[in-house]
Amino acid sequence: MPNDVTELSLEAWVAELIPALGLPANFDLDIALVLDLARDAAHGVARPAAPLTTFLVAYAAALGDGSAETVRQLSATASRLALAHQN
Repeated sequence: MPNDVTELSLEAWVAELIPALGLPANFDLDIALVLDLARDAAHGVARPAAPLTTFLVAYAAALGDGSAETVRQLSATASRLALAHQN
């Protein structure tokens, strides 16, 4: 269960956006995973890298099998690369 207003707002936004984008009704988005990826890109590379990185990971996942595991693997790769830029 969400524990703050921001999380509730994000869940409501995602719930509204999913059907508007024509995604399947059973589409399940791991909001925390996406936000962690965006954070890593923003902090490791630059703030504008956050939306670019999340878009590219999603696009790569869609070109693949689109599974949650693929999204996790691609996110891990992108996070690792982004965080390597901090050094």
